[in-house]
Amino acid sequence: MFRLLVASALAYVTYRITRKMVEDVPDTVDPLLVPPSRYDREALRRQSVAMGIDPQR
Repeated sequence: MFRLLVASALAYVTYRITRKMVEDVPDTVDPLLVPPSRYDREALRRQSVAMGIDPQR
């Protein structure tokens, strides 16, 4: 029972610290944008060809 109480307290403290760190991030920070994968580009080309539109570069 004591171990469960300690584990719960540790989980709660970890949650509060993480939550505080997330709240402290300023709104001016842009998220990390991952470049599109090669598969996504190929799929977009196929979709554009199927729609009869020449893909823009």
